[in-house]
Parts: sequence; structure tokens; C-alpha cells
Amino acid sequence: MTSASTPELYIGLMSGTSLDGVDAVLADLSGPRCRVLRHHAAPFDAATRSELLALNSPGANELHRAALAANALARSYAAAVQALLEGARLPASSVRAIGAHGQTVRHRPGEFDGTGYTLQLNSPALLAELTGITVVADFRARDVAAGGQGAPLVPAFHQHMFGQPGQDLLVLNIGGIANLSVLGADGSVLGFDCGPGNALMDYWCQRHTGQAFDHDGAWGGSGQVQPGLLALLEDEPFLRQPPPKSTGRDLFNPQWLHARLERLGTIPPEDVQATLTELTAKACAASAYSYQKNSEMLAVCGGGAFNGYLMARLQALLPALRIDTTTAHGLPPLQVEAAAFAWLAHQALHGLPGNLPSATGAQGARVLGGIYPA
Repeated sequence: MTSASTPELYIGLMSGTSLDGVDAVLADLSGPRCRVLRHHAAPFDAATRSELLALNSPGANELHRAALAANALARSYAAAVQALLEGARLPASSVRAIGAHGQTVRHRPGEFDGTGYTLQLNSPALLAELTGITVVADFRARDVAAGGQGAPLVPAFHQHMFGQPGQDLLVLNIGGIANLSVLGADGSVLGFDCGPGNALMDYWCQRHTGQAFDHDGAWGGSGQVQPGLLALLEDEPFLRQPPPKSTGRDLFNPQWLHARLERLGTIPPEDVQATLTELTAKACAASAYSYQKNSEMLAVCGGGAFNGYLMARLQALLPALRIDTTTAHGLPPLQVEAAAFAWLAHQALHGLPGNLPSATGAQGARVLGGIYPA
């Protein structure tokens, strides 16, 4: 058994549905809570991002393209690992394992044959070769095999990191897709995807301003919410579906948006952005409102935590809650998901479950991930 005084180091790597790049953390998991020692963020180059985005939809020669994109992603991951190790002045041998999420390009649990699938592009064998460190990857597949959604997986980590006996807390992760964790004072945990997070807003902003995202929500805040468009967007059945539930770019994608825009006349681009921001805010707020019970706080992580307009809308829609970021609870917003996959790697190597059936709907707790030894 590792004593609390001896560091047990893991690296977590996350590239989410926002497709903005890689977040990497070096974490010490020897104590009662995860302690992040270093964080490194690296954007995808334009070609890698474009190909990963394209692979979210069917296309020509996609098996070949997906294999090469997975190799490119592994090289991006390896570069992030190297940056962490150099910054910490540590050898690769000091790290027990890397937890590498991979890039989700399809997410269809429970569909087609009753089991469905979730697909995260990755090349963990190549990553193990490039880094000389054991890699744990493919975390979601076992949960899907056990009848679960395969997502969200972060609620278990949210409980580990932020849970406090006797205190209810809501944790909202706004990445490309938004998900909510409900941490009960009694130790209970519930989690599910709320709906779109930044994915649609980022797409619209890139299309009309050339910027990768709406900095601080300033562009969306300059527009007017269009009630007719908002009503069409909110008519999506997923938003009314009870948990457990998860979603991704398979549903909330540009085609989904344009199919609704085509039913209306011309709308100023900034008004569409304002309406997309309101869609995310209302989907998140409705989920939080349903489960706030005795909670007084909502802690926000993910890139959406830096959208001031979105955060203001959340506060206006949830006046009974004090809304802040996870920094106030010990971990900055952009480190949470990467730290979660460091923790999931730790769970796998110790033979401990990584999923929560109360969040994913799986038949039971399962050890998640395939292990690729150094």
C-alpha cells in the first residue's frame, strides 16, 4: 500500500467534444483527494482539428482516415506528456500510468442492436511506445457493454474531489456537451448530460467571426434572443428525456441547427449566438432546478465557465443557487476533466470501479479501461 507521504503520480489527458485541443494534468493520487501538480493545455493544429471534426460524420475512406487521425492524436498526447514531465523535471518512470480519454467521434449507446457503441479515437499502444509509460484507455466501452450510456463518467470523480458529507452540491461541466453531477449530502450521486454546451456556440462563432469561441460571451451578449428560434431548438426530445441519458455531436451538430434555422427567415448571426447561449443556459438550468433540493451552490467547470454571458444567464435562471467555478472547490475549471481521467487510470490499475450506475444506467459498477503496459 502506498503511504500518503509517497506521491502516486498519474497523468490525465482529455480532448473533449469542444475539439479545442488537449488538456493534460500531472496528479498525485496518494492522498484522500486528487492533487494536481501541473497543467498543460495545447491546441490542436488546424489540420488535426478539421479531420477529427469531419470524422464525427460518415465519409469516404473513414476507417483509414480514423486510424491516421488516432495516430496524430497519440502524438499530440505524447507531446503534452513530455511538456508536463519537463515542467515538473521528472522522468517518465516516476509516473504510474496515463489515463487517455481519446477523441469521441460517435456516441450511440443502446442503439441499433440493443447494445450500441461509443467510439473514442485513440492509439494507446502508440502512446505507450512514445512515452514509455503505461496507458489506460477506452474507458467508456465497458460501461456500454454493461448496458450503460458510457457517459458521463466524471460524476464519480466529482464525488471523489468535491463531495462533502452533510452538504449537497451540484457540479456542472460545460464542455462541448454539458453534464450535471448531483452530489448528495448522504453520499448519493446522480449524473447525466443536460444537452448542448459549447459545441453549437463555438461552431456558429467560428463560422461568422473566424474566432474559435465567443470570448467571455461578448458576441452572444450583443445579440437578442429570438423566441421563435429558441422554441424550435428547445423542442428537441432529448431535452425532455429523463436520466440516465447522454448525447454528443451525433445529435447536437451543425446539421441539427441548420435544419431548424431553415424553418425561419433570416436572423442576424449575433441573435443566433445569443439564442444558442440561451439554449445551453436553459437546458443546464432546468436540469439543475430539477435536482437542486437542498443545494445552495452550483460549481461550474469546463470552457463554459469562462463565458461571462452564459454564467450570468445561469445565475439569472437559478437565483436560489450561488454559482461559481470549481476553483472555489479546489480545482480550476480546465483541469477537472483531465484530472478525472488520471483518477480513472488509478482506479483501473487498482482494480476499482470507475463508473456509477446511478449516472450511466449500467447494470453495475465496473472496472473501466484497457491497460497498455509500458
